[in-house]
Amino acid sequence: MQRPSHILNAASNLLGIALVIIAGLNVSHVADKNFADEIAWLAAICLATSCLLSYLALRHERRAAVTEKWADRIFLLGLGALIGSILVLAITNR
Repeated sequence: MQRPSHILNAASNLLGIALVIIAGLNVSHVADKNFADEIAWLAAICLATSCLLSYLALRHERRAAVTEKWADRIFLLGLGALIGSILVLAITNR
């Protein structure tokens, strides 16, 4: 299995988690009280971009190295934002 496919699998799974966090905060009306959902939106955008770039790296061999590098960087940014969203939510709901 190639590295971009690992990024694609992980990013798509974490994108689902970010969307569940966003939906849960909006349904429970907690989104108005803190900015954890804005951070989760940032994570969702980064993870969706990482999914797209890792898919493009799998499809286009010629530019795969550059696209894979950016997919990896944006994935880590999205992962950090997702962790930040959970931390903000945990701290503000003490």
